[in-house]
Amino acid sequence: RWADALVMTVVRNVMWVAPLGVLGLLEDNLARGGLEALFAVGRYCLTVIAALGIHGAIVLPLIVLVLGRMSPRTWLRGVRPALLVAMSTSSSSATLPVTIECCEDELGIPTSVASFVLPLGATMNMDGTALYEAIAALFVAQVYGIELGLGEQIVVFVTAMAASVGAAGIPSAGLVTMAMVFEAVGLPLEGIGLILAVDRFLDMGRTVVNVMGDTAGAVVLSRSHRA
Repeated sequence: RWADALVMTVVRNVMWVAPLGVLGLLEDNLARGGLEALFAVGRYCLTVIAALGIHGAIVLPLIVLVLGRMSPRTWLRGVRPALLVAMSTSSSSATLPVTIECCEDELGIPTSVASFVLPLGATMNMDGTALYEAIAALFVAQVYGIELGLGEQIVVFVTAMAASVGAAGIPSAGLVTMAMVFEAVGLPLEGIGLILAVDRFLDMGRTVVNVMGDTAGAVVLSRSHRA
């Protein structure tokens, strides 16, 4: 029990000090890059939001409509409670019980499909996280003046998809796996400090997209199961 108490004490102290560390990283980056660095982070946020918006508002509804043969409006109305929980918790694992309930009760997805697809998707189907990590890598490369060729950009995208599969369904887990993406193309790991200050805000959006992707997959497989 004393070991558990020690670990909890260390974690609690780290949580108290972490905001100061983030503030120090942000101050250091601002001192080096000036206001232009702040504007660059703002453009980065808009890019991430736009990419998540396109994927969540266009790509996934088309998948539900074409492959799942379900109205996107019906789908979004049914999973809305899960999306709200995902936004507030930034955790697809914490949202999982609500996601399963919405799919079974509101969308009529069989329990056998929901209980298999959704837990698997909460740990492996991180499309929002993959988008986020790829954009973050390209942003850091631009900030540091590192030119990435077509081959290196493909490596970024492939590595981001692979890293997102290993990301835990907890808040800001993408920051941990992002190191794999950076190392794959030789980007400096300290570049993560540039985006650390805005990660929590963006984490809400990418978690919503992750949950949307899970439910879209459940809808598609449910149709195949019935056929």
